[in-house]
Amino acid sequence: MSFDGIMTQAVVQEVHQTLQSGRISKIHQPYKTDLVITVRANRKNHQLLLSVNPSLSRMHLTDEKYQNPPEPSMFCMLLRKHLEGGFVREVLQQGLERIVSLRIENKDEIGDLTERTLVMEIMGKHSNVVLLNEDRTHILDSMKHISPAQNTVRTILPGQAYIGPPSQHKANPLEAGAGDVLRALDANQGKLDRQLMQAFEGISPQSAKEAAHRAGLGSLQKLADTFTALMNDVKNGNFQPQIVTTEANKEYYSAIDLTHVDGAKENFASVSDMLDRYHNGKAERDRVHQQAHDLERFLQNEREKNERKLKKLRQTITQAENRLVYQKYGELLTAHMHQLRGGENEIEVTDYYDPEGGTLTIGLEPELSPSDNAQRYFKRYNKAKTSLSEAKKQIKLTRREIDYLDRLIQQVETAAPSDIDDIREELSDGGYLKKRVQKKKQKKNTKPQVEQYVSSAGTLLLVGKNNRQNEYVTNRVANAGDTWLHTKDIPGSHVVIRSTDVDEETLKEAAVLAAYFSKARSSSSVPVDYTLIRHVRKPNGAKPGFVTYDQQSTLFVTPEESLVLEMKNRARAQAAAK
Repeated sequence: MSFDGIMTQAVVQEVHQTLQSGRISKIHQPYKTDLVITVRANRKNHQLLLSVNPSLSRMHLTDEKYQNPPEPSMFCMLLRKHLEGGFVREVLQQGLERIVSLRIENKDEIGDLTERTLVMEIMGKHSNVVLLNEDRTHILDSMKHISPAQNTVRTILPGQAYIGPPSQHKANPLEAGAGDVLRALDANQGKLDRQLMQAFEGISPQSAKEAAHRAGLGSLQKLADTFTALMNDVKNGNFQPQIVTTEANKEYYSAIDLTHVDGAKENFASVSDMLDRYHNGKAERDRVHQQAHDLERFLQNEREKNERKLKKLRQTITQAENRLVYQKYGELLTAHMHQLRGGENEIEVTDYYDPEGGTLTIGLEPELSPSDNAQRYFKRYNKAKTSLSEAKKQIKLTRREIDYLDRLIQQVETAAPSDIDDIREELSDGGYLKKRVQKKKQKKNTKPQVEQYVSSAGTLLLVGKNNRQNEYVTNRVANAGDTWLHTKDIPGSHVVIRSTDVDEETLKEAAVLAAYFSKARSSSSVPVDYTLIRHVRKPNGAKPGFVTYDQQSTLFVTPEESLVLEMKNRARAQAAAK
């Protein structure tokens, strides 16, 4: 399940075939680790993603839409200067290593033809994108700068000579015959899949296990023949991009058919489609985690603080309820006042509240008068009653606060990077966080960007992914006759069906959205309430995003990511057609 040399070869063949002779029209760097190059080829725009994300480094064509920052980075501006308007002449892979070169031809400032090479090094946390000069000997700039202090062998800085990643001195399996493979194997050492990895470049554990599994328990010759046949398929572009999901819900992606992994298999028309599908949400979640890790920690701390407060309040209620007996002591002392002379430590009185007429011993303060002793118990009773009333009120408020924090925690879990600022702003407005000082005054967009989906019947579905969006969708966009959905007693998004005539399939698909964008995303048979918008209202003084509703019905659905993606792609197709 790694982006190995075989996956790189599949991507290179696909990108070269799709983008060759295409013209670079736009270059954007939406995130620090991601670069998106738009190429016009065969009368169509294609987006090429180059990502140096430490855990999700990759390169492929993508249909995802990225939100670009207001100001491009210096590296992005340099790429625009050298590459925009240029033509992609060739996309090459170095052997079967995860190093890809894009050879781009362009004109310089005076109109002379020049060539630049953009190198993508896919090496996990060491991944990088490097722009080289015409003779490919020196670095013009790179996405990540590596100083001599960081790496004494390989410096990646503007103006420095370009030195490729250190060679592992392994053979290129695309050029190896069965005899070469046979000579690299030793039956006495065992672990033949590991021997393949050690002998040949670009082979991941997953690919090596697949070759060994196809060969079975036969001779070394059979393994050599199987491995060679597999490499011939790779060389000739015979790929079967797929994602295999095991019973444990673990996903494996591959450019070749995985026969050694048991599970549900989903095939794709192209390697890029498969990589887009696999990384959908994963890369976004990684960016959100990097952008909002302090926010996640703050919300968890606030929730834990309120849970501790709730525990103390419950203890206060228990103690206060035990002290309500002081009213009885005061009343019994008052009724037996004639028996007291003063100075007693205790008194035994008849308990008029006992059906059996038993007696009760009440402790006294000897320095107080009989009447003051009675008043002392009445005061302690009143204090306990006030404490009980206040504790019950605080418990109600604390539970609301925990529910509110649970909603925010869930919203951060399902948020896109662009949603985090809305959540921070909400917490700042509520006094939870200090307001951040903005370097430049920016016009506040009064209309939140709401996620749109389209059902199989063609009905528009709106999803609010934070409280600001929820309130906008429910209170401002939706009409009284639209249908509103929300997971029952589970933090989640507001979903609105923009139609007064809702068929059963659309209702189910909207319910799947409500369950998917909730805390119960990984659960099955999730209860989802639905009612008309006219039955949904926000109480006065309620926290952002909180509503009450009635006249609801409930249906049970299981969140399906594939169905959510289908509805999202339908919405994109409709938007592109307009």
